[in-house]
Amino acid sequence: MLIETLKRHWWIPVLRGVAAIIFGVIAFTHPVMAAATLVLFFGAWVLIDGVFRVVGAIGHRSSDPDWVWQLIIGVLGVIIGFLTFHAPGITALALVIYIAAWALMIGATEIVAAIKLRREIKGEWFLILTGLASIIFAVLLLWNPVAGAAALIWIIAWYALIMGVLEIIFGFRLLSLPTFAAP
Repeated sequence: MLIETLKRHWWIPVLRGVAAIIFGVIAFTHPVMAAATLVLFFGAWVLIDGVFRVVGAIGHRSSDPDWVWQLIIGVLGVIIGFLTFHAPGITALALVIYIAAWALMIGATEIVAAIKLRREIKGEWFLILTGLASIIFAVLLLWNPVAGAAALIWIIAWYALIMGVLEIIFGFRLLSLPTFAAP
């Protein structure tokens, strides 16, 4: 059962959430840091998130018929993370587009997962909120990429903090679910 696999790996969204909160705090406390440093922090966050998604997808492949989608999202996160490290001097506009594309993929994935889980758990709306936060974040970046590039540090920091808190709540919600006996 997918819910049992998610419950067993409850710590993955918690770790992703903690990483997001750490990233958000760093972005808020160092708003004048060089753009290249911000790019590297973002690259590290996306890379870590991608690795956890790949591990989760592979671990869930026997119980999740959509594990390939999670694997693709994770691999793309890893690729975007490595691209960020390979070319930290990329233009702000390209970074905005990378970040927006990644956030759209994450948002869609989280909402689809919540819809699939709505009959199995209560509180799936935390996962829906995580997906909506990602999509709103992407839309804000794409709405005006030039202004988005200028305000990117604040948008990323808020997004990371919100997503981090929601991921942690969702992870602990999974932990609190009752354990079901295998049929």
